[in-house]
Amino acid sequence: MTNKTTTIRKKKLRGGRVVVAANGGDNEKNKAPEPTIRGTNTTRTKEEEDRAFNEFLMGDIKKTFKKALKRVSSLPLAISEFGAIAGFSALGTVIEQNKSYAWYVENYPVGEDAPLFGLLDFTFILNSGLDHVYTTWYFLSLLSLLAVSLTACTATKQLPVWRVAAKWKFIKKPKFLVNSKTMDERESVKDASVIDLANSLAERGYQVFLREEDKEQYLYAFKGLIGRLAPIGVHFALLLTLGGCAYSALGGLGGSIMAPEDTSFTIADGLTRGSPLSKVPKFAKTNQVFVKDFTIDYLPSGQVSQFYSNLSVIDEKGNEVDNKVISVNVPLRYGGVTMYQTDWSMSSMRVTVIPKLEVDATNSDTNSESSSSSKSRSSSSSSSSSSIGKREELVLPMANLENKGNFKGKIWGTFLPIGDDADASENKKGISLVARDFQSVAIYDSKGAFVGVRRPTSKKPIDVDNISLVVEEISGATGLELKTDPGVPFVYAGFAGLLVTSFLSLLSHSQVWGVQKNDGNKVLYVSGTSNRGKEEFRVEFDQVLDELPEYI
Repeated sequence: MTNKTTTIRKKKLRGGRVVVAANGGDNEKNKAPEPTIRGTNTTRTKEEEDRAFNEFLMGDIKKTFKKALKRVSSLPLAISEFGAIAGFSALGTVIEQNKSYAWYVENYPVGEDAPLFGLLDFTFILNSGLDHVYTTWYFLSLLSLLAVSLTACTATKQLPVWRVAAKWKFIKKPKFLVNSKTMDERESVKDASVIDLANSLAERGYQVFLREEDKEQYLYAFKGLIGRLAPIGVHFALLLTLGGCAYSALGGLGGSIMAPEDTSFTIADGLTRGSPLSKVPKFAKTNQVFVKDFTIDYLPSGQVSQFYSNLSVIDEKGNEVDNKVISVNVPLRYGGVTMYQTDWSMSSMRVTVIPKLEVDATNSDTNSESSSSSKSRSSSSSSSSSSIGKREELVLPMANLENKGNFKGKIWGTFLPIGDDADASENKKGISLVARDFQSVAIYDSKGAFVGVRRPTSKKPIDVDNISLVVEEISGATGLELKTDPGVPFVYAGFAGLLVTSFLSLLSHSQVWGVQKNDGNKVLYVSGTSNRGKEEFRVEFDQVLDELPEYI
């Protein structure tokens, strides 16, 4: 064994005895026990050595654990965690979540057009997971770290404070009451009774406890103890909210769908799994949603005011189990699935085509050249209209032209082909119909020249490329966002608890002590303290003492 300096410590005890203790220095207690040499008088058995080492190891683990708890429960760390979570939540609100790859490529292009001076492009968003920020590993890790910090703070700080505050503590030394610096208010009152003090405090809502020993009376009173317990409730409410958020992120489903009116879709088609832990409800695979109607309300300026969707939920047997007209902020909830009205589009346009196959009778008496020209035009008209034939009603699909070519903002268009040149699809001639809303349609001929505007409700025909065209109706499509949030009840409960406990934590916890000795002086020693509302407590303390009757 290595030699070490031995320190002798002497402690004098009652009776004159001196206890002598030897150790290897101040830091010796922090070192692991050294094994001894077997075969000597000082040799320890293997079991004793193992027991000593295990005791040292457990003690060291406890110290390390306490240090870790102290660091994790620090207020600056919790504030930084809150700030990081708030920052990523703000990004998740600004950047649309769970869209397609093509959508991010179109709306967050690479280059100078990207937001934040060209930094926030689709490559950065997709590579960093900002398209699904609430289910990323770093966001869930921040939630977990904050939960650990709140739990550690509750265990190391809030619970010990509560245990101390909840104990009945009678102070029996008058000098401590009068001279203690921990007391906010201190006073000694002559010719007063502790019973009167108890009654006065009880009238002000204090819980009062009295004890009498050897005709000496002691008093302890408190009120607002819930103010000490409320911070623990605040932490529990925050943990419940964080747990609900994590549950929704890991177990929730979400997605969007664009459904034209008079069509239906299976609920599961609008739901995508956010994580391997999420599960599609069984009914969502069989039940369908039928879009009965889609309408839009407009402001006098022509802008969209509100849009509505009449939705019916159809079960696997074809029965309607739910129906509701939804709008923005008025969703349909069924079986844990919430359907929000988020967008709209145009799906198709219904038009009536009337071919002009007859030449104006006034042209029949013109000269031969004119007649020949007229016949040529008539032949061209008949030829160009042969693809359409006689009067008929057509339903033309509409395409979204937003940000395509020179188009900006919401705009849709469709194409009505004319002529017999069906094989030359690239050079196909036709009429273009463009609309920004359901109120008017702009019409362009086969050469791209503007012809006019028609309202679908007017039923008024317009002549274009030797045909008469009537715009009958534009059918809309409703944009729905479907979500399942299994953690929503826990989030709501956490927020409700947070509001209540935050209010209760503002209540002051006030304590009053009193001592009246049996020494013939009839002096009542009183002191008190409060964790907040110091001025209010001082005023109340003075009022209580002023009300005490004086006994002569």
